[in-house]
Formats: sequence, structure tokens, C-alpha cells
Amino acid sequence: MGSLRRELAEALGELERARERIAELEARLAQSPRNSSRPPSSEGLEKPPPRKRSLRTRSGRRPGGQDGHKGTTLAQVARPDREVRHEPGACAGCGADLAGRPVTGVERRQVFDLPPVRAEVTEHQLVERECGCGRRTRAAAPPGAEAPACYGPRAAAIIIYLYIGQFLSKNRTAQALAELFGVPVSSGTVAAIAGRAARKLDGFLEHVRGQIVGSEVAGFDETGFRVDGRLHWVHCARTGKYTLLRVHRRRGRQAIEAMNVLPCFTGVAVRDAWAPYDAYPGAGHQLCCAHALRELQAVTDAAPAGEWCWASQAAEAITAMQQLVRQAISRGQPAAAPDALDKQVTRYHSAALIGAAQTRARHGTLMRKHNALARRLLDRQDDYLRFTRDFRVPAENNGCERDIRMVKLKQKVSGCLRTLAGAQLFCAIRSYLSTAAKHDVSFFDALLMLTSGRPWIPDPA
Repeated sequence: MGSLRRELAEALGELERARERIAELEARLAQSPRNSSRPPSSEGLEKPPPRKRSLRTRSGRRPGGQDGHKGTTLAQVARPDREVRHEPGACAGCGADLAGRPVTGVERRQVFDLPPVRAEVTEHQLVERECGCGRRTRAAAPPGAEAPACYGPRAAAIIIYLYIGQFLSKNRTAQALAELFGVPVSSGTVAAIAGRAARKLDGFLEHVRGQIVGSEVAGFDETGFRVDGRLHWVHCARTGKYTLLRVHRRRGRQAIEAMNVLPCFTGVAVRDAWAPYDAYPGAGHQLCCAHALRELQAVTDAAPAGEWCWASQAAEAITAMQQLVRQAISRGQPAAAPDALDKQVTRYHSAALIGAAQTRARHGTLMRKHNALARRLLDRQDDYLRFTRDFRVPAENNGCERDIRMVKLKQKVSGCLRTLAGAQLFCAIRSYLSTAAKHDVSFFDALLMLTSGRPWIPDPA
């Protein structure tokens, strides 16, 4: 009889472990960009199930361009470069010749096109003359003519624009230059031109680092990047006007110290809940609510259908608080409505308490993960809700994700980079281009200044 009880207990234990494992695997299968940090591209072309609704709420704005949006419709110009008159041959009614008849109207139709483009070769002849003393002196080469044959600043800017601005591979960049402009370029030349440009950015990058360190609010994030067939990490520090990207072999504190922004930063750091960021107490912290909402959505998706879930209430409270802050900012109010805000804070806190209590047993990986989330929402409540007290601080780190997304797009379009040096120059030039765009400077204009030997430097804010 005792052996039967032991066998039954063992079988029940195996069954419980199997149930936990099944729940964990089902949660993994249910992961999507809406309830995890997976990128949207991982979802494929299939339409998501109705249950996995978007975390976004209706903005109340009508579809299409909003009031004040500057359109880009092609419009006629007052003075075209060339005018071509087209005369009617004969009357459409009686067929009579219309030559010399009075003009009753002219309809204008303008065609915008590009003229045939070919490279223009300028030869610089360095004259050498002999003095009466017998000494020969040759004229100095102008900037940009350091070799017998070299590419000018405009050609170099186009090469970098295609290679790093638009993520073409080195081979495709070389092919584009050859086919569009008749300029023979090798893939090695593309890399060399980009490398020379990146080496001119040391002063710019230090300037941007100083501006981010001195800012009141900055975002921080990191993402994986394949370099030489191995996983590296691109770290991002940014504000609304500056972007700094740096690639490193490591993800943790070693990379953060090498970037040397967060260790010197004393403002509010907007970031996810990754633990190494907590090693810098000199900064205030705003934990990303968008990440929290995705984690809470994953808990809701794993809950039995039709049952109330603590995670749903916590997510609704966070969303409501964000809406209250947006309303206060739009109305020019210094703070959100206190009674409404206190109500949502109470709903948030009570939901997290219930979640921590329900998952206290921490049976299995999934329950431990849900318990850790509930405990973090409680322990870091001030950091999650800092945006409700300080309107300078955004509730989420979406700006950093937008800046760092270009790294993933590069990897998707033209694959990983072959060397760490190539990855570093890519990050340097992307930092330059992203910062220029935030100051309404076009990519090509910024690159032309860079290849001309005078990199664009933003004015201090």
C-alpha cells in the first residue's frame, strides 16, 4: 500500500511538472510583438489572432494628414528651366488651318525629370618651376586632390549616402555608382571612403556625448548586432536632438562604461528594466511603460479565457495614466487631475499586489516570471510612474527604439558586418546622420560637408 502511494505521488509530481512545462511552451508560442520584445518582422505575413489586440488606443484623430502637416505634393514652378510650345494643327470643328489665328488660352503642364548625369573630371595641373638658384618648386595640391586619381566630395557623399544612409551593401553601392553615373567603383573603395569619413567624426561624437551627458532627460537602449558572424551589441544614448551609437562585444557594464554617457549622467534616464542600468544611481530613472505593457499583455494572454486577470487591470491603469498626462499637457496644465490620477495609481498598485500574491508560490518558470514582473511593478513603482510627476519625462523609450531600429534594418537589408572596425564606422556615421536629421539637416547636405573636410557640428542647445 505504501509503494502505491509513493508511485501515485511521483506520478502526480510528474503530471504537475508536465503541466508547468506545457504552460511555459504555450506562453512561448503565444509570444508576439504585442506581448514581448520580439520585432514586428518576426510576425510574418499572417494576420494576428483577434485575441492579440494591439496595445494602442484610439487617438481620436481622423485618418490621413493632420492639420498643419506640410505636404510633399509635386507642384508647378513659376519659372521653368525650359518652355516648349505645342500648337494645334487644325480646327477640331471644320478642319481649317489655325496658323496665325488669335490665341485664346494656354494650358501649362510641367514635367519634372533629371538630365543625363555623368561624372565631371577636373584635372589639377601642379606646375613645377625652376628658380634661378636651381631649386625646383611645385604648386601644392588643393584639398581633395591628394592622389593622381581620386573621388571628389560629392561622389564620396553619394557613396556614403547609399552605403550607410540607405543600407546598400558595398557591392550594390559600387554597382549603383557605375550604372547611374558611369563611375567605376570597387567595394573596397566604398569601405575606404566610409572609413575616411568616419575618422573625421571624433570631434562630432565627443560633442554629442557631452550634449547628452548634460541633458535633463535621455534615453538608453541596446540591441544585438551580428559582426563577423558573432553577436555584438549596439548601445544607444539619445535625446530629441542628439543620437550616439556605439558597438561593443559585450552587452553589460563594460560596454556602458566604454560609451561613457550613463556613468556621467545626472538627469533622468529613460530605459527598460535591464539590471545593469541600475548600477548608476547618479541618474534618476524612468522605466519604460511600453515594455511593461507588453509584459502584462503576455500575462493576460496566458490567463484562462474569460477570467479576470490582475495584469489586465495594471495595464489599463498605466494606459489611463498616460492619457491623463497627455490631456494635462495638451491643456497647458502643470499636473494631471489629482483625483483621477490617484484612482489609477491605486488600481495599478492593488493589481500588482494581487499578482504578487497569486504567483507567490513561483511554481515553474512561467509563474516565477510573472511573480518577478508583479514584484518589479511594486518595488519600482516610483520609477514606472515618474512621468506622472515630471512632464519632461516620456512614459516610454520609443524614441530610443526608433533610433536603434536603423541598426536592425541595416542587418535585414544587407546582412551583418564583417569586421568590428566596419561596425564602428557604421555606428559613427549613423550617429552623425541621425543627429543631423533631428536638426532638420538633410543626409546629403551633412555628408557633403563631411566629405568636404568640414563636418557639420550642431549648435549647443
